[in-house]
Amino acid sequence: MHKLDEKSMANHSPRRSDRLSLFRRSKTLPRETSSYRRFQIPENFSAGRSYSGDIDSCDVRNQAVALKSEALYGCDDNGGVKAVSDGWEDGVVVVEEEAKAVASQVLVTQSPSQRITRWWTRFSLTHCGFASERCFVVIRSNFIVLAIRRVIKTGVFSDCSFGEALWLSWTFVADSGNHADRVGVGPRIVSVTISAGGMLIFATMLGLISDAISKMVDSLRKGKSEVLESNHILILGWSDKLGSLLKQLAIANKSIGGGVVVVLAERDKEEMESDIAKLEFDLMGTTVICRSGSPLMLADLKKVSVSNARAIIVLAADENADQSDARALRVVLSLAGVKEGLKSHVVVEMCDLDNEPLVKLVGGERIETVVAHDVIGRLMIQCALQPGLAQIWEDILGFENAEFYIKRWPQLDGFCFEDILVSFPEAIPCGIKAAADAGTIILNPNDGYVLQEGDEILVIAEDDDTYAPCPVPEVRRSHFPKTQDPPKYPEKILFCGWRRDIDDMIKVLEALLAPGSELWMFNEVPEQEREKKLTDAGLNISKLANIKLVHRQGNAVIRRHLENLPLETFDSILILAEQSLEDSIVHSDSRSLATLLLIRDIQSKRLPCKDTKPNSLRISGLSNSCWIRKMQQASDKSIVISEILDSRTKNLVSVSRISDYVLSNELVSMALAMVAEDKQINRVLKELFAEKGNELCVKPAEFYLFDQEELSFFDIMIRARQRQEIVIGYRLAGMEHAIINPPKKSEPRKWSLDDVFVVIASSQ
Repeated sequence: MHKLDEKSMANHSPRRSDRLSLFRRSKTLPRETSSYRRFQIPENFSAGRSYSGDIDSCDVRNQAVALKSEALYGCDDNGGVKAVSDGWEDGVVVVEEEAKAVASQVLVTQSPSQRITRWWTRFSLTHCGFASERCFVVIRSNFIVLAIRRVIKTGVFSDCSFGEALWLSWTFVADSGNHADRVGVGPRIVSVTISAGGMLIFATMLGLISDAISKMVDSLRKGKSEVLESNHILILGWSDKLGSLLKQLAIANKSIGGGVVVVLAERDKEEMESDIAKLEFDLMGTTVICRSGSPLMLADLKKVSVSNARAIIVLAADENADQSDARALRVVLSLAGVKEGLKSHVVVEMCDLDNEPLVKLVGGERIETVVAHDVIGRLMIQCALQPGLAQIWEDILGFENAEFYIKRWPQLDGFCFEDILVSFPEAIPCGIKAAADAGTIILNPNDGYVLQEGDEILVIAEDDDTYAPCPVPEVRRSHFPKTQDPPKYPEKILFCGWRRDIDDMIKVLEALLAPGSELWMFNEVPEQEREKKLTDAGLNISKLANIKLVHRQGNAVIRRHLENLPLETFDSILILAEQSLEDSIVHSDSRSLATLLLIRDIQSKRLPCKDTKPNSLRISGLSNSCWIRKMQQASDKSIVISEILDSRTKNLVSVSRISDYVLSNELVSMALAMVAEDKQINRVLKELFAEKGNELCVKPAEFYLFDQEELSFFDIMIRARQRQEIVIGYRLAGMEHAIINPPKKSEPRKWSLDDVFVVIASSQ
């Protein structure tokens, strides 16, 4: 071991016999000067390894703090860094610490305890700035390291090697009970100190882990986690139609034990789940996953596994129609920007028919649009001309009863459509998807059409796995009355309210009504402004040949305004949802319901009292003088169609039975769910809703049979083919609802002339 000269020994503080701690010795350094006490190293001192090179300010700061942790330093005259020999156990390093400059070279002692302290301190200072919790762990860790160093230096574990001392210290940290067998005051103090520090460290680590888990759970609760599902249905957006849409999708997936529906909307996840739970209907095994995010953000779309969805539904927002369609267009653009691509089709709910071409232009062939206002407007007109059609559309569009399916049956290749028509005991064929014509769906084809290879059959069935072809049964082809359709007569129709697509409804009426018909328009829009709006929408009023527009201005919820109208003379009255209230379905339905009650009350006072069909109209507990009874009698004189947006208002209208209603939101949801399950069905619906082509009709029994004639349903289907019609159901006399796709089609039964049949027929 090298010896120090007298000058060095004079500046060196000798080791106390009581072995002062490192912290105490660090406090003995003078504080009155700007630098620590300098110690000189003799020239004949044999230095250890030398280190040279620039040290950045961060290292100097770390080393300065290490001084406070009792690291002892020294420098040579040339500015190089010298390591003090391992033999000099109490060697120190001096660092000049001026006000605006720090030393650039640092000498480190080579004793094991000092190297441990230096390394741990520099590591701690490098990482302690990330979080306050980590700083706390670092401070406690430094404290324990210093305690371990003191253990080694003071000889508390002098009988152990350096590695064994570290291991024994670790056992004190990991298990505080391990120090119970220590003997002596010194070992007990050190072991208790290490154990206490270990408990603090583990408590802090437990807090950090708990915080991390809490953040993860909070992320899951707020819907920020990624969906790992595939082959699911993705709904983008939130509206009042979501409840009925989820119900229809759950019914559709019932046969496969339920599916997965993911909802992405700009709402809190807990709020969405709470609103869905309030719907109170059975999901039948279907799982609904809610995620909070924007459909316009690609990151949020990726979060809901958009590229693996089997169908995507874009709901219209509960706002202005133009704003809603503009948002739908942006969502389609976002979907087009998904790098992974889409394997599914996209069903977009639109509000205005004029905006449909732009969305299809952007989205391409993947896009299927359902224009809510247009669908409801056409349904209202069809129901006004044919009472009871609303209930039939609910049965066909919903998955609860019979609906459309398209499937290929190779065993029927070469059969003509007339034989195919009676080959399904549990379904009713309605059309053919022709493979040779690029997959075009031919609704109500000719009897002579022969099924080719690759052709698929469009049917109405209860479910896609409930029907299969059977051998062609024996069918009676007896004589039946060939009654011609009655000629069309001029009609008088009243529109109460103003819709944004009222011009399209006028065009449909122009195509369906006979010449000489009148359309009265009663709303609060001034007459000059009405003509301007209709002209701007593309309607040429001067070219209307079959209908005449009659304008009346007034408020439909004010009785004296309604009393100025000849309400008892109209064949049909359509109560439209006001465009000004389209943002609030509650206010819109309240206004429609008030208008309905006022119209029926005025009619009941003007029309002569008559007792018609008391068995079918009478409600138990109601007297003949009841106001509901009078309104029911008035309903037999004219047809009133109310546009109802909220399903809760349905009960108020159906219980009183004073109006044939249309449930807008529910019907649109049914159409969206059906197109989501099979995009090809959209072509069928568009043809049935159009003013030209095939349509859904209600025809009297006298077109197909004699009174009390005994026939099977297959017999009636064959007879209807002579009129180029397809019978899909019937409603017996006295029944409230029609039966679509009836069972036991081959069993004969007696029919009455009061019965009616539901058919698909050409509108020509």
